Amino acid sequence: MTTMYDLAKEEYAAIGIDTEAVMEKLAKKPISVHCWQGDDVLGFDQEGGLSGGIQATGNYPGRARNFEELTADFDAAMALVPGAKRINLHASYAVFTDENPWVDRDALEYKHFEPWVRWAKERGYGIDFNPTIFGHPAMNNELSLSSPDKETRDFWIRHCKACRKISQQIAEALDDETLCNIWIPDGLKDVPADRYGLRERLRDSLDQIYAEKYDRVIDCCESKVFGIGLESMTVGSNEFYLAYAATHPGVYDLLDLGHFHPTENVADKLSSLLVFFDKVPLHVTRPVRWDSDHVVLFDDPIKEVATEIAAIPGAWDKVIIGLDFFDASINRVGAWATGTRAMEKSLLYALLQPSARLKELQDTYQFTEKMILGEQAKSMPFGAVWDEYCRRQNVPVDGGLFVEVSTYEAKILPERA
Repeated sequence: MTTMYDLAKEEYAAIGIDTEAVMEKLAKKPISVHCWQGDDVLGFDQEGGLSGGIQATGNYPGRARNFEELTADFDAAMALVPGAKRINLHASYAVFTDENPWVDRDALEYKHFEPWVRWAKERGYGIDFNPTIFGHPAMNNELSLSSPDKETRDFWIRHCKACRKISQQIAEALDDETLCNIWIPDGLKDVPADRYGLRERLRDSLDQIYAEKYDRVIDCCESKVFGIGLESMTVGSNEFYLAYAATHPGVYDLLDLGHFHPTENVADKLSSLLVFFDKVPLHVTRPVRWDSDHVVLFDDPIKEVATEIAAIPGAWDKVIIGLDFFDASINRVGAWATGTRAMEKSLLYALLQPSARLKELQDTYQFTEKMILGEQAKSMPFGAVWDEYCRRQNVPVDGGLFVEVSTYEAKILPERA
């Protein structure tokens, strides 16, 4: 019996695409899935809400409240997602116990994350890591590494140094590398009187943080345009971090899709960075009007980013894909599963494009044929290949996703009421 996939395989073969090789390649590309979707970015180490321009809206029932609930939810979500995964941790998710009681962020050690390492090792996950520089009393007027107050800066420098050391120890324990990403919300609500001083202090703080070298840590800094209450100036802009990365080998500029002006095309930035850098880390999210970190969907901006990753020579190995979205208004496991699947789906779609032929047509000025082939590729039977990929990865096809999510929800809600 000829299946829909068999027909799709033949149709793609006619334009030079081997669907079997594509699925094999995709299954090996890890996506680093953020832990903070499961509990609305609250973490385990502080009481109170968020700060620093971060907001999780909604009050959907069933939020994870501790390590056990968060990892159970993550397991449930990733059981619905094909492909290789990593987990992306924030330092605020340290696990405190009677043997390892609470310490402040500048005194965190590897032992506070050993439960995460044991859990990840059992599942074959790598781990990425982030200092948590928000939602804390030491955020002095929403300034941290750029603060004019030396005591404030020193606290956060110690925190970042601790996180880089922890990242190295996690990588050693997993025989891997760990991406360590620094993001700060530092900025001003109204017109600045001194931009230079803020950025000079941030540069000095980073120099201190990165003074010690680690062989298994991939260091990066994440830029932003603005945050709520920080509308007039953000210290860690993309220009700042790009210049810092260009002049500090081993430090990279992380691109978050929501951290740019609405008219900017993040996909277009990848080719520029890949000309000069051997790695480009990403946080994939979906901005709606501003950096709102909506759940990633299979939409045009994500497909274009994926197409660049698939088409640029070497980009498949050089671009490090992490996710960064959080929505407290919907089922959190469903959000995790949908957003991660959308990233996988976009990569599959990109690998199924006749990129080599399109490039050849562009380079030989055959723009009419390039346009027509590009339009043809858009209506190819991609869905049949996606369904086959999901079946081979033992996860539900799209039509079965909601049943799995709602079944898990019915199981855990009584326990978390």
